[in-house]
Amino acid sequence: MASQPLATMLLDSASWDLVVDSNGNMALASQPYGLAQDAASAIKTFLGEVYWDTTIGIPWLQQILGQTPTLSILKQKLIDAALTVQGIASAVVYISSFTNRIVSGQVQIVSVTGQVSASNFSVIAPQGV
Repeated sequence: MASQPLATMLLDSASWDLVVDSNGNMALASQPYGLAQDAASAIKTFLGEVYWDTTIGIPWLQQILGQTPTLSILKQKLIDAALTVQGIASAVVYISSFTNRIVSGQVQIVSVTGQVSASNFSVIAPQGV
């Protein structure tokens, strides 16, 4: 039997900031959207950014931003990151923009229980990169 995904705090899709519910508590994302949001968060994670495990994340600064990776290599790195989320069986990534210091797109996921959802993402390089 597949394990249940962990609860995910709902993030505002435009600001990627926490959202509160009608009682003033941190809102939780319903499933399967929570999985898609977690996949987008994994995509937005820079390699070395997570201090308790600096081996996870996308090599945005080392191999992508300021470089010229092929679209297929970029998509595969983003899919690989999405698949690190517990409860996701498959993922597809669409890149809508790769200009200047910003990569934007959408990750579409299928959960291990067959549910489908999607979340948009934007990755912005730090100033000077």
